[in-house]
Parts: sequence; C-alpha cells; structure tokens
Amino acid sequence: MLRYFATGPDLPVRTDDGVDGAFQRYRMRIIMAITLAYAVSYTCRLAINIVKKPLIDAGIFTPLELGMIGSALFYTYAAGKLINGFVADHSNVKRLFAAGMILSALCNIAMGFSTLFWATLLIWGLNGWFQSYGAPACVVALASWFSNRERGRFYGIWSTAHSIGEGLTFAVVSALVAFGGWRWGFWGPGIAAVLAGIAAFYAMADRPRTLGLPTVADWRGDHYAPPADGAPERGIFATQLSILAIPAVWILALASAANYVTRYAINSWGILYLQEARGYSLAEAGAMLTASTLAGVAGALAFGFVSDKFFGARRPPVNLLFGVLELIGLLLLFFGPQNPAVVLVAVILFGLGMTGLVTSLGGLFAIDICPKRVAGAALGMVGVFSYIGAAIQEQVSGALIDANMHMVGGIRVYDFGPAIWFWIGCSVLATLLATTLWNTKLRD
Repeated sequence: MLRYFATGPDLPVRTDDGVDGAFQRYRMRIIMAITLAYAVSYTCRLAINIVKKPLIDAGIFTPLELGMIGSALFYTYAAGKLINGFVADHSNVKRLFAAGMILSALCNIAMGFSTLFWATLLIWGLNGWFQSYGAPACVVALASWFSNRERGRFYGIWSTAHSIGEGLTFAVVSALVAFGGWRWGFWGPGIAAVLAGIAAFYAMADRPRTLGLPTVADWRGDHYAPPADGAPERGIFATQLSILAIPAVWILALASAANYVTRYAINSWGILYLQEARGYSLAEAGAMLTASTLAGVAGALAFGFVSDKFFGARRPPVNLLFGVLELIGLLLLFFGPQNPAVVLVAVILFGLGMTGLVTSLGGLFAIDICPKRVAGAALGMVGVFSYIGAAIQEQVSGALIDANMHMVGGIRVYDFGPAIWFWIGCSVLATLLATTLWNTKLRD
C-alpha cells in the first residue's frame, strides 16, 4: 500500500521541444482538478452544519452533542493534516487525493444511516482523517507545478474551492435537506464525492521530475535567490524538520488557528444564528451564506492577484487589508440593523475578507516562507493549529450556545451574545498576529 502511494523516481530531464506544451497541459488539468474536486470534497465536511436544526428539532442530538460530533472531525483533521502533510511530500498526490475523497464520501453515506451518538462521533471523526488527505495533496501539486511569483494567483484559484464548496453546501445541500430530509444532507455529498474523486485521479499527475520534466522553478526561471553552489543537499525529512526552526511558521500557525475559529464558527453555526436570531427560514439562511461564499470566490482570487501583482508576492500588507474587511462584516452581521440589505452587505464583506485570509494564513504564506520541496509539511504544520482552533471553537461555541438556550412557552430561545464575542475576539487576534509578520523572509 505504501509503495502504491509513493511518488515515482526522478527521470532524466527531457530536452525536446515538447517540454513547454507538456507543462501547459498538465498545469491546466491539475488546477481544474484540484479546484473542482476539492470543492465537491468540501461538502463532505460541511454537510452536518446544514442538518443541525433538523437534528435538534427531532430530538436526535442536542447542541452540545453536535458540538462534540463536529469537533471530532476537526481534531482528527488537525492530526491528519500534520501527518499527511509530511506524507504528501513523499507521495504521488493524485493517488493520495483520490483515495481521501472516496473514503470521506463513504463516511458521509454512513452518516445518513446513523442516529446513535457514539457511532456518529466515530464516523465523523474518521471522515476528518480522510478529509485530511486533500489539502496537503493539492498544495504539493501547486508547489510542484506553479512557480514562486505566480503561485499566489494559482493558489487563489484553488482557494476558491473553499467558497465553491461552501456555496454548494448552503445552496444545493440545503435544498436536498429541505425536500428529502436530513439524511440526504449526507447522502448527496457522498455520491458526488465518489464521482469527483474518480475524475480527479485521471486528471492529476505526479511531480514534474517523475515525468521527465524539469522543476517548475527551473522551467520558469523563477528563483527567489540563485541556488548556492556546493551547498550540501538535505534529505526531504531533514528539510521537513527544518521548518520547525522558523519562528514565523509558529506565529503564522497561531494566527491561522485564531482565524479558523471565526471561519468555522460562521460555517458551523451561521445557519442556526440566521434562523434563530434573524428570523430567516432554512432556505433564506442558506441563500445569505451562499452570497458570502460567492464573495469568498472573489476574495480568494483578489488576494492572490493583489499580493502577486502589487506587492511582489508579499502577503502581510494584504493580510491586514482583508482582516479589516472581515471584521467590518462581522460587526455589521451581529450588531447591524435588522435589515436584509445590511445583512447581505455584512456576509459579502465577511466572505471577501475571510477567504482572503484563509488563502494566505491557511497555506499560501506558509509555502512562501518554507522550502518548496516540503510544501506538504509546511501546510501540515499550519494546518494542525488551524483545525485545533476549529475544533476548540466547535466545543466552546456549542457549550456557550447550549448554556444560553432557554425554553420559553415550549419554544427554544437562543442568546448568541457570549459566542459572538468569542468569535470576534479571535478574528482580532488573527489579524494582529498576521500583521507582525510584515518583513518575513521568503524562501525557494
């Protein structure tokens, strides 16, 4: 099994006239595959957020139990993202990515049959582990096929998968649940992910050197600094460990953890908040958050383009800009007037700012400041903190919402105030930490 997932050996570099054409073909297929398939895969981790109210109303699970189930995915995803980030640097990423998608899909299908708390907790935890194959495989593909001064734009394109996946969840999965019941909130994404995983397997490719092509930095002539002549070449594992000695990686990891608290707070509890605090129906709440995810597509593309074109691939100034946009959106959403137009503006600003920050803090900036051959380990290092933050959020938010929920005349009444201040405080912390990395050194 390990041999099946291992990357192939480096082949002699081709010198024929077909190298440019081969690069262009592979790059187009890879960026399309990792963006579209990862978007479908994303629905397999967000499905539970759509069915929270039906599950609570049916008496199947309490908000506290749903918080525990949700955090199970984040804890296993956090561990998996670290471990599989290191594994991805040694792997044929097309095989790793496709396997993770199909196994995650099977977990979602099983979720549609489960109403027992401990069984559901176990299945959703396994889903987190299989989901963790995806992002490291995609990031290794990006680092292998796209060079330094263009990577921001292509990473931004891939990052739209987060928003596309969220939009598919809020729009399509919400519709499935509304018409077919909560079980189809899991079955629909599961079936779609099986098909997308098979398609991705045939569209993606291993590293360029395994196909007899030069590295993308050599092909593009795009190095941050000329390679040092006579410098000893480290092995992959030694290079992976070397990122632990980069202080900026630890600060970035903490910033991403705080950012993921707010990101997954809105993903996990936003539908419930809009239903209970703003009086929206499930379809209306799903439509509002779909608008946020569409704005997120623009945010991911804009972050990569602006940071590459106007700041020479420097991310910190753009981190600050997008962090301010996100905070304005949050304040309008929670404290703005009860006006649908204001709520729409709020979720759009939040989507723009948050997805831009996720693009940077969640991976792109880590690749910039670490050696490119260990992009998977860099992503894994940041990812483990990010999803520990998301897991803590799920438990803390679930407990805060549960503790401040009361029955009045047989009707549940929610007080989201304590949870809201927890979410906003984490966004402020993330923006401040990211801004401290203003002059961080970039590496090939």
